[in-house]
Amino acid sequence: MLAIEVSAGIGAFIVNAAAAAGVSRAALEKRTGFTLSRADDPDARIPIEMETALWEEAASATGDSAFGLHAAEGLRPGVFDVLDYVVRAAPTLRASFERLARYNRLVHDAAVFVVGEGRSGGVRIEHSLSRPGVVQSRHAAEFTLASLVVVGAQMSAAPLAPVAVELRHPAPDAAARAAHLRLFGIAPRYDRAVNALELTGEAAARPVRTADPLLSRVVVRHAEALLAERPAATETTAGSVRRILTRLLGDDEAGCSLAAVSASLHMSERSLQRRLADEGVTFDALLDELRRELALRYLADEKVAIAEIAYLLGYSEPSAFHRAFKRWTGTTPAEARQRRRHEGAG
Repeated sequence: MLAIEVSAGIGAFIVNAAAAAGVSRAALEKRTGFTLSRADDPDARIPIEMETALWEEAASATGDSAFGLHAAEGLRPGVFDVLDYVVRAAPTLRASFERLARYNRLVHDAAVFVVGEGRSGGVRIEHSLSRPGVVQSRHAAEFTLASLVVVGAQMSAAPLAPVAVELRHPAPDAAARAAHLRLFGIAPRYDRAVNALELTGEAAARPVRTADPLLSRVVVRHAEALLAERPAATETTAGSVRRILTRLLGDDEAGCSLAAVSASLHMSERSLQRRLADEGVTFDALLDELRRELALRYLADEKVAIAEIAYLLGYSEPSAFHRAFKRWTGTTPAEARQRRRHEGAG
């Protein structure tokens, strides 16, 4: 599997954010193997494992359980070089998010943004990693969503209040949850299938106050040239399998079988299994992980009955879904939904 790399500028940003909170740059560099001088070259990259170590070490050294959120509040124009300028030169907030989705590969090999329609008619921005099995630091995920709010407010010269925030990781401690509520204006929903943020259509349509059409054309041309120089974004076999399984789920258990997926990919079952093994995953594990993610998403929607969720996940009967859910979470779907109701009420 191809190694995932991110811009060394991200590492420098994390180190400097921790230093602003009183942490020794030298100590952080020693513990992670990262050196600030690497970021002197705007094209330099570091492994994603090093980025994750930087986030975790910085949060630990500062004693800040909401380090990613607080780091986002320190963002200033130009921190992420061309990506930053091309985003801030867009005419509207929605256009800036769409540019982020297109050009984010300039700083991150695997982070993907999808801009689409929100459930309430506004705009939904989803953030995920394109490589299955790669674990993202909680602080990185929180920084990413918080940066959309912080930079969006800077560009539109007015506070930006999302109408929904979703995070894949479990709820953090009380101090971090309080920081989330303060910055986002609403309590995020945790344990969701994807990291996401939703805005009203009116908020997304806000003009970017400092937008310059002439500058925009220049930085877009430059960003396009840099993007063309980056290695092509290739979908892994595991990513292809997840994409096909997402489409097939809901037919029946046979519909999301190894045979059905291998046929969709025009390869034999044995070849598919071998390619997945080369990437360190199995078909059954991918299917199980996808079902778990979707189950948590469906349970958040009170309009979807639990029996219907079992069908949507490709189980032949609800009892099979109940057994799987108990294995994933240690609780039943009904108990999990009830707990979410109490959390929402609180």
